[in-house]
Amino acid sequence: MNWYLLALSKYAVVSGRSRRKEYWMFVLINLLINVVLMLVDRMTNLYSESWEVGLLSGVYSLFVLIPSVTLMIRRLHDSGRSGWWFLLVLLPVIGTIMLFIFAILDSSPGANEYGPNPKEFV
Repeated sequence: MNWYLLALSKYAVVSGRSRRKEYWMFVLINLLINVVLMLVDRMTNLYSESWEVGLLSGVYSLFVLIPSVTLMIRRLHDSGRSGWWFLLVLLPVIGTIMLFIFAILDSSPGANEYGPNPKEFV
């Protein structure tokens, strides 16, 4: 849960680097929260069939949109890539696959142009 809160505390910070563990723990907890909220939406009739979204899960998704993007940018920085690589998400399939691969890759060793390696501080 600390990794999730750490990502939220850096709400709009795009500078620096984020470890793989920080990124994937945020993704996992975010997924779990979203699944629970979607179930609550279904059980309380807050799900809109025409819009295919629930009220609670929709509001939550909007709340974590900016932290998710900034975390991915910091993750790209950790592998030595510019945050502009995030624009690959605009390519329907191949862009998402490439960002997934970049998120899996290990940190670039030592400091890079985006800051010191966050693994060295643990």
